[in-house]
Amino acid sequence: MSRILPIILAGGSGTRLWPLSREEYPKQLLRLTGANTLLQETVVRLDGLTGGQIEIQAPIVSCNEEHRFLTLEQLEAIGHTPQRILLEPVGRNTAPALTVAALTSQVEGQDPVLLVMPADHVIADLAAFHRAMRTGAGLAAQGYIVIFGVVPTHPDTGYGYIRAGRAIDEGEEASSARMIDAFVEKPDQPTAEAYYGDGNYLWNSGMFMMRASVWLSAIGRYRGDILRACRRSVDAGTIDSCFFRVDPGNFESCPSDSIDYAVMEPLTSSASGNEGAGEETNIRSAVVPLDAGWSDIGSWRAFLDLGERNASGNLTQGDVFTKATHNCLVIAGNRLVATIGLEDAVVVDTADAVLIANKDHTQDVRSLVDWLKKTGREEGKTHRRVYRPWGDYEQLDSGEGYQVKRLTVKPGAALSLQLHHKRAEHWVVVKGKAKVTRNEDTLYLCENESTYIPIGTKHRLENCGSVPLEVIEVQSGSYLGEDDIVRFEDRYNRN
Repeated sequence: MSRILPIILAGGSGTRLWPLSREEYPKQLLRLTGANTLLQETVVRLDGLTGGQIEIQAPIVSCNEEHRFLTLEQLEAIGHTPQRILLEPVGRNTAPALTVAALTSQVEGQDPVLLVMPADHVIADLAAFHRAMRTGAGLAAQGYIVIFGVVPTHPDTGYGYIRAGRAIDEGEEASSARMIDAFVEKPDQPTAEAYYGDGNYLWNSGMFMMRASVWLSAIGRYRGDILRACRRSVDAGTIDSCFFRVDPGNFESCPSDSIDYAVMEPLTSSASGNEGAGEETNIRSAVVPLDAGWSDIGSWRAFLDLGERNASGNLTQGDVFTKATHNCLVIAGNRLVATIGLEDAVVVDTADAVLIANKDHTQDVRSLVDWLKKTGREEGKTHRRVYRPWGDYEQLDSGEGYQVKRLTVKPGAALSLQLHHKRAEHWVVVKGKAKVTRNEDTLYLCENESTYIPIGTKHRLENCGSVPLEVIEVQSGSYLGEDDIVRFEDRYNRN
């Protein structure tokens, strides 16, 4: 029996789908292809894989500290409570994330097979996906590091490639697996066309499978500095409910590197023909072909290619009107979006930003996001609607000395007990029932009732009803930044 422990890598910023994805709300948390978010789909696609010689355990999820509550909430919404959520104070790429997960998985002498899955992929053919996973599980149980290589559907310059070698004879289930001849960088167009025509080149999916002990041995051999920093981070880490926080100082000192660069490339290049990776390492690697309708939705053009288009070749979402428009993606988030006489374009509307681009230039969104960061624009970091563990708030209007927000508080949830030194707040309840703490006083407000929180007053807002509480908040003062908060009590353990 192979016990498979999914390691869900959900730490990427995913801003290539700007303006829908932002630094604080990356694409893995978005509903792009159906009722579930990409994170939820990553977990759900493992349902049905348990059986025969495979048992799927509850996952370990690695994510950024800022996304912890949304990540947990989304997993619980689909009935998949994780074993733990590993919180990274800063991003250090996939090799440190996997190393931390492997270290924390070896409890009570266990050595599970780890299934490493980025949380932002789309898989259309679940049956083919499951077949590939079963093949990989058999090899991983025998000590292989397995990577899943996507069978190309066209010559693409946006992916790294794997050159597959001879077939591996490790039993009937592993008949599709092959040795790895080499990892190759993203090619130019003529090279990509040659790879596609060759038939031995596969796209690098970023999905892996191996025993925890095998990964730790490999990362220790090739990047001992990463292993040492991660081990220190785990040893000095802290537990908060299902969250595991690595030690910030040690993790920030860890070098940043990917699984490919840190281990896979030196592992495969150190062996002649990759015959089990030679006697030098005693670590073998293999690639399992994956032909399952895979995409990492790395650009808006890739998203357009995924969806079901209408007779004019358009993919639309929301309140959209089109005329003489062909081969376009049009997403209306907050208002009517109309296009006339448009060809081969991407139009994405949100509350605070609109993207209009030729579909062949959507990779250049990265340069736009870099500009947003460089200039300090909030549109690169967050949406107008910001999620918190108690609910969310949305900025409705702002001007000199004032700001208007709509707060939505989940039933039974509460904001922290806090005060502000530079702003006052006016609260008007528009839906639900609120319990308000104001210094030593407690009052209850129903719809169409209001209260005033002067500057320097300790206060808390709670939802004491059974439906979401909606409050219009008007802030006034000399400074309206989110960092003007002094917390005294917080049930979510936020500093």
